[in-house]
Amino acid sequence: MAAKQERCKQCGRLLVVPPEVRVFECAVCHGITHIRPIGPLSQAYNSVYNFAGRFRGFINTMMTNSVNSNSGYYGTTHFGYHPQPSYPLMPPPVFGSKRAVLCGICYHGKSYRLKGSLNDVKCMKYFLIKEFGFPSDSILMLTDDKEEKNPLRIPTKYNIQMALRWLIEGSRSGDSLVFYFSGHGTQEMKVDDEVHGFDEAICPVDYEQQGKILGHEINTTIVRPLPHGTTLHAIIDACHSGTVLDLPFVCNMNREGYYKWEDHKYLGAYKSTKGGLAICISACDDGQISVDTSALSGKESTGALTYSFIQSVQNEPGLSYGRLLSVMRSTIRGTKTGIVVLNGPVVSLLNRLLGLNIRQEPQLSSSERFDMYTKRFVL
Repeated sequence: MAAKQERCKQCGRLLVVPPEVRVFECAVCHGITHIRPIGPLSQAYNSVYNFAGRFRGFINTMMTNSVNSNSGYYGTTHFGYHPQPSYPLMPPPVFGSKRAVLCGICYHGKSYRLKGSLNDVKCMKYFLIKEFGFPSDSILMLTDDKEEKNPLRIPTKYNIQMALRWLIEGSRSGDSLVFYFSGHGTQEMKVDDEVHGFDEAICPVDYEQQGKILGHEINTTIVRPLPHGTTLHAIIDACHSGTVLDLPFVCNMNREGYYKWEDHKYLGAYKSTKGGLAICISACDDGQISVDTSALSGKESTGALTYSFIQSVQNEPGLSYGRLLSVMRSTIRGTKTGIVVLNGPVVSLLNRLLGLNIRQEPQLSSSERFDMYTKRFVL
């Protein structure tokens, strides 16, 4: 059935809503509008209303599937919600000059379940509000927390894509944007424009059904449209995430803190911005894995990247990007994570026998070169 247009009873704005919706909340004024059914639909009005609940509408955004209460818990999401968008992905309204999309995925019920992702995303939200003044209503948080009841806040592939479009929509000079992801990362075979023949990717909660989100897709969505004067920071706590944003310059820093920029522009595909600055701080190199551990905090499980990042910035306000990267690496390098000692003999043995790289060194890539030790980190 085709979508229809309904006018908000409060502000009069014309919104596009799915045909089955009988009540929606305006994304601009937050007024509630009840759609009076016509003809035979009137008898079903109450049951539909009780089933659907309040529909929080995004401007020109349409939900395509209703909740299937009979489906399994983790086929795709908590609610068996299978987003198969038949309409263009359009963003909700934007709020303020500082905006963030935070994704934390534990993959409950799976053999590859993570323990620290929910802790990570909650800490990151608090960090952005407390340290850098991000408004709470300008932070869009997507998690697979069992307490989450809003299907639009589950980190499915569809919802993450829509959230990223919201992040970049309407951005202008002076805006500070943050994309944070704590979850699984992986690699896809790709031989056309990657140095090592792989394309890095992040794994939404429903990636087994809907697929991964590849690095070049993230780049197309939030890097290429970035206007002059706008800054984007991506903080990716996932395996194989070194170049996950497909940015043209990668900082190669050694143990002593000396660095040089590697130029990846020659790989062919256009990867830069429209004049804005995009910086990605990732958990590890493309060939490495990241760890989920309680060794750093001493209490709850966290991602090593997330914990070392927050601690470094809080302990040294105004530090440079070079100092930030060095401190994070030093923190992780000297930490025991479970039974694995990073850079220890166990790691070397596993690397040789299994072809793994358990050593974890945070990476930084950028849309442009800059002096790592004079440019101050700020969000």
